[in-house]
Amino acid sequence: MSNIRGKRFAVLLCAEDSEYVKKKYGGYSGVFMKMLAEEGEIWEVYKVASGEFPQDDDLSLYDGFVISGSCSDAHGNDKWIHDLITLLNKLQSMNKKTLGICFGHQILGRALGGKVSRSPTGWDIGVRTITFSPSWSLALSSLQLPSHLSIIECHRDEIRELPPKAEVLGWSDKTGIEMFKYGDHMMGIQGHPEYSTDILFQIIDRLTQRDFIMEAVAVEAREKAALWDPDMEAWKRLCINFLKGYSDINGMGNEKFCKEVHDILKLN
Repeated sequence: MSNIRGKRFAVLLCAEDSEYVKKKYGGYSGVFMKMLAEEGEIWEVYKVASGEFPQDDDLSLYDGFVISGSCSDAHGNDKWIHDLITLLNKLQSMNKKTLGICFGHQILGRALGGKVSRSPTGWDIGVRTITFSPSWSLALSSLQLPSHLSIIECHRDEIRELPPKAEVLGWSDKTGIEMFKYGDHMMGIQGHPEYSTDILFQIIDRLTQRDFIMEAVAVEAREKAALWDPDMEAWKRLCINFLKGYSDINGMGNEKFCKEVHDILKLN
C-alpha cells in the first residue's frame, strides 16, 4: 500500500498499558501504530485518561485521530471523560477524521448524542462475526467484499441508542451497533481490529485475576477464540482507508479504495 508523506495522526490513549503489551508492542499505542502507521507519517500519543490532551491550537495540524479502548465506562462522569467528549465535539465541528475503537466507539457515540450503557446480555469476550449493513455492502457488491468479517471483542458496555444522523454500518448476533459512521469523517468500531489473539488471552487473564469475569467464562472465551481467527488484515485495510481519506465511505467509489479492497479479497 502506498503512503501519503507528511500525514500526521494522534492516538487518544484511554487506558493504562499492561506490562505484557508494553514489553511486546511498546504499549497499546504501539499496537495501533503497527496496524495503521505507514512510512513517512507522524504519529503522536496523548494519554487522555491521565489528563494529557492536545492543545486546541494544535488540532488543525492533525489529519486524523484514533480513540483507544479503556477499562473505564464510556457512560462515566470522570473529568477526563467529559474533557474527551468536549474534544470530540471540537473534532466533529472541524470535520476531522476520527476512528473510535471499543471504548472509543462508545465515547464517540456518546459525544455525538447517542446513549451508552451496560449490555443487557453481559460481557462479550472472544471472536465474533460482524454483518455489514446492506447499504454498505451493496456499494461493494461488484467487488465481492465479504458481507461478514470476524473481529476480537472484549466489552460489557455498548451503544444502546444511535446518535442522531448516524448510520449503523454493522452488527452482530449479540450487539446491535457494532459499527457506525457519522458523516464521512467519524466512525466507530465496537470490536478490536488492532488486537491479535495473544493480546486477547492476556486480557482474559487480567479480567479473571481482577474478578471481573468468572473462570468458567474465561475458559470458554479462550477455547472459542483459539478456534477462530479474526480477519485482521481486512480490518487493517478498511481502517486505513477510512482514516486516511482514500475513499468516501458512503459511495466507496474511489479507485484507490477499490484496488485496496481487491487486495483484501485476494488475501482471504
